Amino acid sequence: MTTSSTAAALTATDSPYRTSTRMLLTAGVVAGPIFVITGAVQALTREGFTLAHQPLSLLSLDDLGWIQITNFVLAGLLSLAFAVGVGRRLRTGPGHRWAPRLLAVFAIGLIIGGVFVPDPALGYPVGTPDEIPSSFSFHGIMHAIAPPLAFGSLIVALLVIARRFATQDQGTAAIATRVTAVVCLVLVAPVGPGTSWRLFVGVALGFAWIAAFAVRLLREAPDTQNGIAGE
Repeated sequence: MTTSSTAAALTATDSPYRTSTRMLLTAGVVAGPIFVITGAVQALTREGFTLAHQPLSLLSLDDLGWIQITNFVLAGLLSLAFAVGVGRRLRTGPGHRWAPRLLAVFAIGLIIGGVFVPDPALGYPVGTPDEIPSSFSFHGIMHAIAPPLAFGSLIVALLVIARRFATQDQGTAAIATRVTAVVCLVLVAPVGPGTSWRLFVGVALGFAWIAAFAVRLLREAPDTQNGIAGE
């Protein structure tokens, strides 16, 4: 009788925790589509903006800039929630500490990118000289820090999680994650032609991986994951 009562009490206590963990992981599923779709719609409709020439972050400027600012911050908060969910799920095994931490830094980078807007540049907003400014404001400097902070952390997180997959004999997932990390690194590197659109594609790919990883964690039973302790 005592054993049954204890089990029932644990189940009742654990249920809200599991539910909240699933909600945190679901944030990782929706963060990317919201960010990418919102950015793409703006890029296609904002007067004077061309993604082939101007980075998405410049949409944070002008009268409608609040849309992209909100987009950055919301994606960052959702990604931060996801990082917390990952921390709850990955209790043991390789990367169980660093994976959620790195994903959290990625999220913080997005938030910084929204809170600190870039300086006008490359002909946007309309009337701005079509060049990179020779000097930057404090906001501009902080914004410039955001992309390498965010996507550098995400790429390392992917490599950490790929190693985890490899130790769990999930070879296909490990290879796919490593390939995603390398492709993201190439796409977001600020060198060569087409930097703005490559960065956008790299962002979309990174978010796609996050969504896929979130779905994977949601589908796995918490108490039966290889190397992942139950909740």
